Amino acid sequence: MGEAPYEEQHGAKDFREMPDPVRLEDTVTTQATSDAPDPTMGRDADTEWLLKYGAG
Repeated sequence: MGEAPYEEQHGAKDFREMPDPVRLEDTVTTQATSDAPDPTMGRDADTEWLLKYGAG
């Protein structure tokens, strides 16, 4: 039976050329960003461990 060429079956024509490159300076963020929260919440885990177990 007459099968279509691979390019027609999978739409490979769309990917024969790469799009124009985009400079990083031309991009913008799409979401508001903020600093990550402090994982220790301002506490010194080493000092707390020492006071709890080492000063016994």
